[in-house]
Amino acid sequence: MCDALSAGDEANAEHTLTEGYPRMPAERGKRSYSERESLKLFLRDGFIDRYGGARLVNPGVLRLLSVLLPDAFPAHPNWKMSESHQGFWELFPTVDHVVPIARGGTDDESNWMTCSMLRNSAKAHWTLDELGWHVVPSGDLATWDGLTSWFVRFVSPAMETSGDTALAARLSSAGRSGEYIRRWWRASRDVAPHTLR
Repeated sequence: MCDALSAGDEANAEHTLTEGYPRMPAERGKRSYSERESLKLFLRDGFIDRYGGARLVNPGVLRLLSVLLPDAFPAHPNWKMSESHQGFWELFPTVDHVVPIARGGTDDESNWMTCSMLRNSAKAHWTLDELGWHVVPSGDLATWDGLTSWFVRFVSPAMETSGDTALAARLSSAGRSGEYIRRWWRASRDVAPHTLR
């Protein structure tokens, strides 16, 4: 290619480049998953990062910590790293596509894998082979459920009319964070009853 450019033959250089190293445009598209869909996947995978094996935490728990302990565990609504605790990136489970959509992967459960937000950001549109990563076995829900059972036990009294008024008041005054916690509590209560200890 460089020889062709040096000889003034841009057409041959372009042909060499497009044949030997073709551009693979990344497909962009907004994909979002409900709390229930996400939780089913996180439970299927045992609440671990399937690319590294690290334990992950129910998103409702992480946001609850930021409401109850805002100075120790701050969260920015748009995930601004300088204003959020690093635990959000390391412990927050996400839905990843094993074969990226941009590389021909499908957006269905057979191509979904749980991984941390940190690894999901690092993986982006790369394949596991390109990164030298591999899939580790699912976690064991009998030993780790992402603190889901604790979350349901702790928050349920505040969500019920006869419950803990102090916690209910804090969650009510938390605005969007309170609603976020409520959505994850509902999903956790409804989707994961068999895991609750």
